[in-house]
Amino acid sequence: MLTTQYQPGTPCWIDLGSPDLEASARFYTGLFGWRFDSFGGDYGLCKVDGRTVAAIGTITEEGATPAWMLYFFSPDCAATTEAVERAGGAVRVRPMEIEGQGHLAQFTDPAGAQFAIWQSGANRGLDLVNDPGSLAWAELYVPDPAAVQGFYRSVFGWRIAELSMGDFTYPVVSPAEGDQEETSMAGLAEVQPGDSPHWLIYFEVPDCDATVSRCQELGGSVRAPAMDVEDVGRMAFLTDPHGARFAVITSAG
Repeated sequence: MLTTQYQPGTPCWIDLGSPDLEASARFYTGLFGWRFDSFGGDYGLCKVDGRTVAAIGTITEEGATPAWMLYFFSPDCAATTEAVERAGGAVRVRPMEIEGQGHLAQFTDPAGAQFAIWQSGANRGLDLVNDPGSLAWAELYVPDPAAVQGFYRSVFGWRIAELSMGDFTYPVVSPAEGDQEETSMAGLAEVQPGDSPHWLIYFEVPDCDATVSRCQELGGSVRAPAMDVEDVGRMAFLTDPHGARFAVITSAG
């Protein structure tokens, strides 16, 4: 499961690139009950009980589409960037410092999915995960999940185990250290034909069906309706009013 005791290669930050910061803040605060604290410009933090669970910023890259970006923790942003390049990934944003808060870089993996890294400074990362309104899981969708495993192992030292899910197996990601099952944090899946490779983030919610209904009331859309996955929980795949995709889950147990 996710934790805020960040190890190299574990999810540590998420932010949304939006064409309309205020509209996106209204949608997600209405959906998850977040408080949005704006920096007074083109970026702000989303909080639950005073703890940061996400951020929303204005799209600045020409031609970029609205999307959630997943960041993985890196103790050395420059070294991880070199590892990405050696492993065949592309650098979208070279390492840069964010006003003393930390360093970031953004990449595209060999399959075409975008992701980022964060080297903590004053901002160590998300304050809360797994609780309602916060990040609970991540999933990579690519044409051939087996083909990208070597890339991420090389960059982050990930361990990837095949979990039996009835008629198929599901590759589950864990960091290099710790109990492999207890530290699982993401999965790999095959992207649907015609769709683009991407990382998908899941938010924990207390009632999946109620969240789906609320999403539609607020102008969002349902990509896949709520469904039960045995021993996992009830989940649904959604998009916000600007088309950014995300998932929600009410975890089992």
